[in-house]
Amino acid sequence: MSNQTNAAIVTETVSHNVYFEGKVQSLGLETEKGKATLGVMKKGTYVFSASSPEKMIVISGNMKVKLTDTYQVYGVQEEFDVAAGTSFEVICDQDVAYLCYYG
Repeated sequence: MSNQTNAAIVTETVSHNVYFEGKVQSLGLETEKGKATLGVMKKGTYVFSASSPEKMIVISGNMKVKLTDTYQVYGVQEEFDVAAGTSFEVICDQDVAYLCYYG
């Protein structure tokens, strides 16, 4: 990718979010479905809080997710919904890539 002098002026930037000492990172963007993040999680266990409804879609790898009392495993192209005002736990036994839609 080159930096061309005739490239369009960028009026919006891509946000970069870093969590859990850099082990979870995401890039924020606006899509036709609204606000979204495209992210990665390194192997580990994480607890997230959702301030708005979220739809998580696994792109690569798999994750164990605890939304209620039990864990459920989600793999490539599988998705789950998180209610606003809740917390959920994620266990990644390997590196995972995901897409998350908000709202």
